[in-house]
Amino acid sequence: MGTASTKSRNRKKRRRSEVAPSGIRPPGISLPPQTRDLSDRTWLICGLLIMAVGAILRFYDLSLVPFHHDEGVNGNFLVRLVREGFYHYDPANYHGPTLYYFSAIIPWILRGLFGPSAQNTYGLNTVTVRVVPALFGLGTIGLVLLLRRSIGTVGALCGAALLAVSPGAVYLSRYFIHESLFVFFTLGVVVAVLKYYEGGKPVYAVLASVSAALLFATKETAVISLAVLAIALPTTHLYLSLWNKLFRDDHRNRKLPRLEPAQNTTSSKTNALKRLAGAQKLALLGLIAIVVFIGVNVLFYSSFFSNYPKGVYDAVKTFEFWTKTGREAHVHPITTYVRWLSQQESPLIFLGTIGAALIVWKPRHPFALFSALWAFGLLAAYSLIGYKTPWLVLNFVVPIALISGYALQVLYDWGLGEIRLSIGIMLLAVAISGYKAVDLNFFNYDHDAQSYVYVYAHTRREMLALVDEVEKVAERSKRGPKTGITIVSPDYWPLPWYLRDYTGVGYHGRLTSSTEPVIIASESQEAEIEANFGDRYQQVHSGFNSAGSYPLRPGVNLLLYVRSDALGPTP
Repeated sequence: MGTASTKSRNRKKRRRSEVAPSGIRPPGISLPPQTRDLSDRTWLICGLLIMAVGAILRFYDLSLVPFHHDEGVNGNFLVRLVREGFYHYDPANYHGPTLYYFSAIIPWILRGLFGPSAQNTYGLNTVTVRVVPALFGLGTIGLVLLLRRSIGTVGALCGAALLAVSPGAVYLSRYFIHESLFVFFTLGVVVAVLKYYEGGKPVYAVLASVSAALLFATKETAVISLAVLAIALPTTHLYLSLWNKLFRDDHRNRKLPRLEPAQNTTSSKTNALKRLAGAQKLALLGLIAIVVFIGVNVLFYSSFFSNYPKGVYDAVKTFEFWTKTGREAHVHPITTYVRWLSQQESPLIFLGTIGAALIVWKPRHPFALFSALWAFGLLAAYSLIGYKTPWLVLNFVVPIALISGYALQVLYDWGLGEIRLSIGIMLLAVAISGYKAVDLNFFNYDHDAQSYVYVYAHTRREMLALVDEVEKVAERSKRGPKTGITIVSPDYWPLPWYLRDYTGVGYHGRLTSSTEPVIIASESQEAEIEANFGDRYQQVHSGFNSAGSYPLRPGVNLLLYVRSDALGPTP
């Protein structure tokens, strides 16, 4: 008779228990259950909406923004891997191999299904290669939603929403560089370890090992991220234990429950071991995780054993080069990251600071404290290093989004008035970040101004006009991709990506003799070009400035010369 209502009550109890561990409502306030949690239907709708918004911002018009210098270099590696099957890790200048192998999957599938032509046309283009980092960026939002039990239903939704519209998270998810993959694997380690601790399922321990291995196979800065995570874990326990001891009397007077970490007695440790399948099985699982970690790294760094053992040695050797990185280039003051976050991620840094303050004041939930230590620990670690680039900010954005969501969960749990306040703050934060994300990613994506911190020496959109002119010359000459092109400018990236189908391109980096139909020079080489080639070549004026040059990036302008007999009719 009463089965349905009993099940309903049990479901409500389970839902309340998922949020209850957060312990974030203040003493003395008793809230009705419906004010502390959302229905499963609401959760699903909100989660899908957040994922949809994140997908639109990350996948819409991926070819809009011209390739950055670094994207061009990465694209060059990918082209060689896809077409020639060759990739060997270089420890001196470049990051790990995961980006290239994951990005090669789509072209290889297209080649297998439809042949080499489909691979080159549809598999190796700006949109397709950027799909991979965009997918990992979207996946990171999904991982935040998996933390529902750890930071609360509202906290997970708010954290995911803030990450979905974060200007930097969107911008770097639309970039063919390693950062999007890197933060996905970092959060993957955290989520997998947390799931394993909660349920004791061995599969999560293996997933944590795989994530950590892929993290190392993506960038050498994995050392910093995992070191901060490793320090944050015992620090969380230590802080909670000290807090509980210092305020023990206050707890008793207010009749508040003691914090869970303070009860880590020998008995609770024994129970934890039992829950995780016992000491022997735990040791065996640890051994398996180590083998998996080493195996995945060997697989990627050896280029799937085509460069074994040299690739593995180079993976270790990279740290020697890495310690010397940034001693001259990209050196910025210690406060740079805080300034960049304040300029471009103001809602996140504001809510994240509030969340951290609430966590320190009332550390009711271990994972929230861990996230705060993770976020600001990474910020401190990277700030102390002289080498600073905007794309490293994404490492802080993800954990700051978690503690920002936690701050809004606190307000939500405080009462009806605070629910309205938390919703209002959330909508305002999403609106501000969303506006900044759209402005940055679809309008000012190459505006290298101080207010657009993520636009860092980016390729100007006018460069694409130069590529269009080269294609016109190739079409008029009837030689297509066989058209000869001489590039004498010392600065030319990311042109190799856009000229990847041309077989007669020479990248000389200095003035040289040429009879090819096209010469691309720097603006500073104008006098030399005229002196050496006379009227045999005519400059194709861009119309963008009085010099007729094509802006490549800040401080670098290119000149396009076409052999007189290859010029089209004068309009």
